[in-house]
Formats: sequence, C-alpha cells, structure tokens
Amino acid sequence: MKKANNMTNSKHVYKSGIIGNCSYIAHVNLNSNISWLCWPTFQDSFVFGGLLDDKIGGEFSIRPISAVTSSQQEYIQNTNILCTTIQSLEGTYKITDFAPRFEQYERYFKPLILIRKIEPIEGRPILRVTCNPVLQYGKERFNKHRGSNHIQYEHGETKLRLSTNMPINHFFDYIPHVLSKPIYLLLTFGSPFEAPLERTCEEFLGRTIMYWQQWVKNASIPSFYQKEVIRSALALKLHQYEDTGAIIAASTTSLPEFPESGRNWDYRYCWLRDSYYVLTALSHMGHFEEMEKYASYIANITQTDTGRLQPLYGILGEKKIEESHLDHLEGYLGNKPIRIGNQAHEHIQNDVYGQALIALLPLFTDQRFKNQNKLVTKEWTTYILAKIDATIDEKDAGIWEFRNFQQRHCYSNLFQWAGATAALKIAKQNGFLEMEQIALNLQKKAATYIESCFDQERGVYTNSIESSNLDASTLQLILMGYLDPNSERARQHLIQLENELKGNMGLFYRYLHKDDFGKPKSTFLVCAFWYVEALACVGRLDEAQEVFQQLLAFGNHLMLFSEDVNENDGSQWGNFPQAYSHVGLMNAAYRIAIKLDRPTFFESEELTNNSNE
Repeated sequence: MKKANNMTNSKHVYKSGIIGNCSYIAHVNLNSNISWLCWPTFQDSFVFGGLLDDKIGGEFSIRPISAVTSSQQEYIQNTNILCTTIQSLEGTYKITDFAPRFEQYERYFKPLILIRKIEPIEGRPILRVTCNPVLQYGKERFNKHRGSNHIQYEHGETKLRLSTNMPINHFFDYIPHVLSKPIYLLLTFGSPFEAPLERTCEEFLGRTIMYWQQWVKNASIPSFYQKEVIRSALALKLHQYEDTGAIIAASTTSLPEFPESGRNWDYRYCWLRDSYYVLTALSHMGHFEEMEKYASYIANITQTDTGRLQPLYGILGEKKIEESHLDHLEGYLGNKPIRIGNQAHEHIQNDVYGQALIALLPLFTDQRFKNQNKLVTKEWTTYILAKIDATIDEKDAGIWEFRNFQQRHCYSNLFQWAGATAALKIAKQNGFLEMEQIALNLQKKAATYIESCFDQERGVYTNSIESSNLDASTLQLILMGYLDPNSERARQHLIQLENELKGNMGLFYRYLHKDDFGKPKSTFLVCAFWYVEALACVGRLDEAQEVFQQLLAFGNHLMLFSEDVNENDGSQWGNFPQAYSHVGLMNAAYRIAIKLDRPTFFESEELTNNSNE
C-alpha cells in the first residue's frame, strides 16, 4: 500500500476555503481572490466565478504589487471565519473574510453581505484591490458608478454595492494602496449598506465569532478526532439553505471527477436520496434545529409532490432542474462541459422513498420530537408505503445515477427494506395493525430481491440482480443492519468488496465496471468512509482507526474534502467541498467512537434488530 509521504508533489489540491452564513457560500482562494460566489442563492449565477474562467468569471482580489513569497490560511478556531495571511517583498498583511451570522430579534441575521478586513502585519504592504462582479455566468458585466464612500454596481434591477474606507479612486484609476491601517470592504447584494462602516464590521465580526463558537459548544461531538469532526460539521452547516432547510451536495458546478472525464456535474441542489446520511450526522451532533429544518423540507416535498419522487430537488423545492451547457466559459483547468442544472432529476431512483421514511422516522418515534398527531403520522407513512409498494418491482438508475441503463439494484431494494422496517416500527408503536401487515409484506419482498443479488460462489452481494459487478453501495447492507455484522456472511461480503474495490490508503472505488462514460478513474471519498464504518461494525476496529487516519490526508490545507480522490497521487477532484464527504467523515468517526465507548451524549438507536445471517 502507498504511504502519504510517497505522494508526488504535483498532486492537485483545491487551494481555497469557504465562508458563508446559510444564505450563501463564497470560496476564498489562497491568492485572496473570491473565486466562487453565487448570489442571491446557491442556485443562481455566480457574481465571482474565476474557478471556471479566470478571464470572464469576475474577480474580487487583494493582491500585492510584487511577488507573493508565502500565503497561508486558517479558520478562527471553531468558526467559519477565514484568515488569509499574505507575505510579499514590501510586507505582510492579513485578510479576514466572513459572512455575518448571529441571532437578532429572535431570529438569525444572515444577510447577503460579504465582509473583508485587511490588516497590516509587518512592513508596508502595497496592494491592489480588484472588485469586478459579473452576471449571467460571465456573459454580462455591471455598470460601475462612483459614490462618496462606495462603488455602485448596476445591471438592470440587480445592484451590488461595495462600501469601504479605502480611497474610492483606487477602484477606478487602479492606483496601488500602501496599507498602513485596517481597511474594510463590505459588499452587499440588493439593499445598500447604510451604517458606520468600521464599527459595524467589527461588531458583526465579534458577534459572528460568538455565534459559531457557541454553535460548536452546543454540539455533541466525540473525542475521537474531534478537531476534524468539528471542521466537517461547520462545513456541513454552511451547505444548509436555512430559509427552506435544504442541504446542497456542494456549492460548485462542473469541477471534474477526473481530468477530461466529462464527469462534470452541477451539485448545487438537494439530493432527497441522501437525506438519511445527512440527518444521521446531524442527529449524532445533537443539532436538532438543523435536523428539524431539513426534515421539514423533506416532508413538504413528499406531501406536495403527489407523483413520483425525484432523487433531487431545488433548494426551494423546485422539481424542474433542466440541464444545459455553458460553452462560453473556459472550464476548470479547461475541463468541459460546464453544466447548469442536473438531468438526474428525471431519473427513476426508487431508494428515495425508503430514504425519506427512515430520515423522518425520529419525528414520529423519538419522544424529543413527538408532536405529530396520530392521523398525520398514519397518513404520511401510508403514503410512502404505497410508493414503495408501487415501485418495488421496478428497475431504476440506482444510487450512481446511470444515464443509459436500468437494473434492479441491491441498494434500492435495501432502502425499500429499510423504509418498510421503519414503517413497521411506527405501526407497532401506534397500534396501526393494517399498516403493520403491509410493512411486513414489503419488508419480506424487498429482502427477497436483495437475496437475489447474493453470489453463492463468491459469498458477496452484487450491485444488481442482473449483474455480477460489485459496488461499494452494498457496504450499506452491513451499516443499515440488514446483515448481522457478527455474521460470517457480513465478514465475507466485506472481504470480497475489499479485494475488488479497495485502493491505496483505504480509498474506495464506487465500482470498476464501465458506465455511460467508461471506467471510473478516481475513488469516491464517501465510499471510503462507509468502508471505515463497515470495518468498525464487523469488529476490525484497529483497521477502521488506521484507515480513518489515512483518509484525513486527502483533505486540503483547511481539512476540506472533495468528492473524488485519485488513488495514485492523492489528488482532489470533483465538486468541492463535498457535503457528503464531510457527512461520511462525521458518521465514520461517530461509529468508531461508539465502538471505543466514546459516544456523544445522544446514543444512536439501531434501526432494527439484525436478523439476517
């Protein structure tokens, strides 16, 4: 196996951190540029998109006039406030970037405001600040107007304003500025900023620090790699669009899974299909506010979308997310196509019903949430069971969203089984006898399909009834309790998956067979964290800890993780940061902590009693 110190120096790593306030996310590059920011929501056009095109994507940078000799980034401890320290020949300066977020008037203040504070640290740094936002993914530019203490950017009804204590001429004549005292840059979308600049920025900074540090204090996080889990939790939190509770997969689009692979997707949407994993992570932390908001988003969709549930929805619950290409942009490192929207919303993925049911199970069974009346509980659970019943015999695109073929996927049947098992628990707790019988029948039917995927000769479950291919998603047979982790079948299943899909340093491929785009060339990070959980479940705890530690090497300088990793050199690829990679880290750490008897305050309750050998 390869060691971390054997990785080549040329490996690709995303050189940026993120800030946000649950209204938006901005990417701050090590070179100081805001390389990605979509306003007013995650799904809208970027106003700064240098990540996809550094010529027409706009720019908001604070660069020295001479060569940069070093650049470092770190978060203020236990916050989403990012500090970038840049050293040049003239001197050193620090940029503190943040999105204001704190409690005010009994609700959260989370405006479309980006604040950048620039402080001299050593010498006399000479800077050039550039702020050139764009619209319509770089197709349009703003008209720029000079104000007394601000710059106004206008295009039709869209308005941005940059308020600052820097000389305004700097932004029109591009005269370098000698930094001798703190400078504040406050960029707003829509409503102009009308308040004392320096005092307000400092107040917002102090209150935002207090908010994030208190949020972390209120979280229930085990001692096992606590620092890394905290950073993942903070990153996950930023991916929630608080107005609706939706949690997006990533804030970016079209960062390739592997160079020139064509696997460039728009991830700025909420995958209903992955709701169980996200809610599990939030539940382990004891952050029930985020959990309830997300659960409410799921419940609203399942109750209003009377047709077939989609794998993903917009952050406002939109059903249509039509996919198109932006051919005018260069693309990340020249990689195309650049996709806006996601065709996967059209796919048939039948695991989604079980995912929704087990995700919302605590709302109907946990005494801490039990404010639903029996009628609502019965109606909603009956509705989801009917959906499972109507689709359980169908083929689908599966968890990996194959575009051109369908099969009876083991993973889809597993979550139909899990959904029926959750309904069974609800029925027994509430005395719903008819529902109990329906749930039992569906549970047995799903199990029959799952067992049809078992390869007796190899002792492993394949990815579908029609195929002999192996798939990392079947690790969930162990994690979901379908297979008794103490059984020989579970142990053998894991060994077979390892033999075929395990890469260097614990990395794991989703699968290795050809799909719509050929054979995958990069590993899928969340699968590696599933592998860690599976190791812990079957009692290989030392290996689980070792692999977990190895996987931490694939974070960037701020411990932010991408979707994909090249096993040969450790390069990060895919959309970044990827919420589900961080969810995987959090759930794996929790699983190990439980086995080490270092749980958080809230113990995890098994979904079912293991009954399958």
